[in-house]
Amino acid sequence: MNLRLRIIVLMFASIGFIKCTQKKSNPVKEKQITFKKEGNLSILSKGGDTIAQFEIEIADTPYERQTGLMYREELLSGKAMLFVFEKNQMRGFYMKNTLISLDLIFIDAGLNITHMHPNAKPFDTESISSKYPVKYVLEINAGLCEILNIENGMKINFNRL
Repeated sequence: MNLRLRIIVLMFASIGFIKCTQKKSNPVKEKQITFKKEGNLSILSKGGDTIAQFEIEIADTPYERQTGLMYREELLSGKAMLFVFEKNQMRGFYMKNTLISLDLIFIDAGLNITHMHPNAKPFDTESISSKYPVKYVLEINAGLCEILNIENGMKINFNRL
């Protein structure tokens, strides 16, 4: 067999080998993360009146607290996420992989709102730190703290389903 014919045969054999070893991949189907109601939460005025109510998803395991509302495309009206920690201490949050703007409400072990961080920006990796030791952090849609006139010293009540 002449050299040119050998090269052509080797080329076709190589292409056939490559085609045989390539696997057909199944397309990856993304699963949308959806809200899962696990309780109810009320924000109370300093006089004890209910000023807002939310259905809450509760983040109380290390994995849930680390991921929070990451990868969610929306947080529907009247919904919120409550982060629950074992003890009252300084906390830090960031918005990495979070697609929506949020207000963060920091709450101590006595269920008192100690302070808020309004309008946390999506994808921001800068730390949002509590100013005081807290046991809970409530995430709601950005702008609601202002709309609802939420203030330091107000209280929350919540229950698990």
